[in-house]
Amino acid sequence: MASALSRVLAVLRTAAVAAALSLPAAFAAGPVLAQDAAVQDMVAPDMAGQDILGQDGAKRTVLAQDQDGGGADNPASGTPGPANRLFVQALQLIRQADNTYDVAEEGRLLKEADKLFNDIVTKYPDSPLAVQLVTNQFVGDFDFYEFRSRIRALVCNDALNSLCFLHRIGEMLPPVETPINAARWDWLSLAVAYQQLGDTGRAKEIMAPFVSAVRRGGVADSSGQDLFVARALSLMGQTPLALDITRQINDCSTRIYNLADIAKAAAWRGDGGLTNALADEAKSYASSHNCAWELGLVAQTLLRAGKEAQARTLFLNTVETQFSKFKETRGDCCPPELAVAAADIGEPKLALGLLSTVQDENPWTIPAVLGRLAKRGEAGMAVAYADQVADIDTRGEAFAELIEAAMKRGEPAIANDLMNRLNKLVDEAAGRRPGLLAQRAKAEKVFYNDDRWRRTFQLAINAAEKASNFVRRDIGAPLLAALVRIETGLPMLD
Repeated sequence: MASALSRVLAVLRTAAVAAALSLPAAFAAGPVLAQDAAVQDMVAPDMAGQDILGQDGAKRTVLAQDQDGGGADNPASGTPGPANRLFVQALQLIRQADNTYDVAEEGRLLKEADKLFNDIVTKYPDSPLAVQLVTNQFVGDFDFYEFRSRIRALVCNDALNSLCFLHRIGEMLPPVETPINAARWDWLSLAVAYQQLGDTGRAKEIMAPFVSAVRRGGVADSSGQDLFVARALSLMGQTPLALDITRQINDCSTRIYNLADIAKAAAWRGDGGLTNALADEAKSYASSHNCAWELGLVAQTLLRAGKEAQARTLFLNTVETQFSKFKETRGDCCPPELAVAAADIGEPKLALGLLSTVQDENPWTIPAVLGRLAKRGEAGMAVAYADQVADIDTRGEAFAELIEAAMKRGEPAIANDLMNRLNKLVDEAAGRRPGLLAQRAKAEKVFYNDDRWRRTFQLAINAAEKASNFVRRDIGAPLLAALVRIETGLPMLD
């Protein structure tokens, strides 16, 4: 629900819109009075037909209003406008929905009411009611914003449906402040998830304000660069738009990260030509702009494009340079992307050595590196490293990655042992770690290849909803990443 302050501001904004459009005050008052007393007077004549259509004069009045399209009342004759009639009919449907115990019937009635509200906006956009609905105003005591939330919640009539999972996760996310001036990976992940699970309309509704903010320069970090928006667009199949945003960025880290992730998404779609072209573009940009730590990303991208020789040469040269600087400055050793690249290229000892230096500041590298090593046949080394990870959630995610690697390599005994370890972590947490439960759901999908993961994922959301505000604030993106991985077999971006 919107805060009281935001609702007050919305009313003030709409009042200004109404004044600008010179809407008559009598019109604005009409819908408020229409809710109760007008139900019998407005709807019954339409249903019976004789009161309005039986007299030529009244018939002409109604037809004139319908053709005019304004949806306004005629105070002199007492005849309601068509927008008001639709509104009252919608309220009647909502009341019927409130009074039924049949879930399917409730959903049907609410959807019919929603269609009538949409008709008001599309057929009678100049009516006061349309303005009030579009701006989520109260109409009398009717809260259209709450009604729209109720419509979206209908997906939870099937509580184990993935769209219901998305709805519940979305309800936990901290609201987006408007105007948007910072990227939000949780909301962008929600848009990607809706796109991947088939609700493209909801995905666009979430994504559009962020794209608009980027175009006006509103979504930025301290360097004035886009954060995450192009990467999310690439996962949604909007490659041209993602590249258009990316190629306007002159910052090495953001530019290379975006190019690498757009190439990754292209590879997942089987577009080898685009993957190859973007790998060359990333390498060329890094070279011409003297990018340094981003070269680990470039090496990963080259490897993904099948350019293994170039990737290995670039990686080894970068490692040598980084270690040389480390010996001179005794500062931070290496960027975390080098550890991931080492695992991709097949340098297990170097990968684990680099991982040990970067994992505290970048815990996401632990499952990323260990999963890649296990897929290359280094399961023993990876499992031993995972057992030493102190953070329970990170260790659980590492186990989930190792289970998937074992299943893909046809090693069910290893997968079964890891599944037992993951289950033990979950049991010891007594259902209080939503991220850990989500990782078990992810592992169950690849291990059993059936729908039993849905119960576990439902438990993960239940645990998140009961958790502290701090946990709920941060758990949205990990839950969404796990769900997308389960449903598509492909990860969210690192």
